[in-house]
Amino acid sequence: MSATWTTLAPWLLTAAVMAALLVQSVWNQRQLRDLRAQLKSRCDTLGRELHATGSGSLGVGHRVVNCERQLHEMRAMLDEMRQNDPLRISYDEAARLVELGADVEDLMNTCGISRPEAELVSALRKKSAA
Repeated sequence: MSATWTTLAPWLLTAAVMAALLVQSVWNQRQLRDLRAQLKSRCDTLGRELHATGSGSLGVGHRVVNCERQLHEMRAMLDEMRQNDPLRISYDEAARLVELGADVEDLMNTCGISRPEAELVSALRKKSAA
């Protein structure tokens, strides 16, 4: 009987190792399939999040461009208002007249500004000239 056992032992050991390897292989395949499914799920989730982020960024970009356009329009309107401001023109004209030697009465009559304004323009112009 010991001869039979000695002859069968390597075969039984080989069969046991093969069975263990088969079980390990099946387990590894299941684990690999599960990991692939998790990876696919994560990639799908990241793809959706990336798409949402890109869409949101695009919307914000459009809003920024719109705000920049409005800001440009408002600056243009403000510049135009400053250039067409009748008070500014009156003060510029009053300052020029003071340089030419006009007095307060001349400033009031010519530029249509009040006495305190005419006196202020005159005083400022004379001070800056001195």
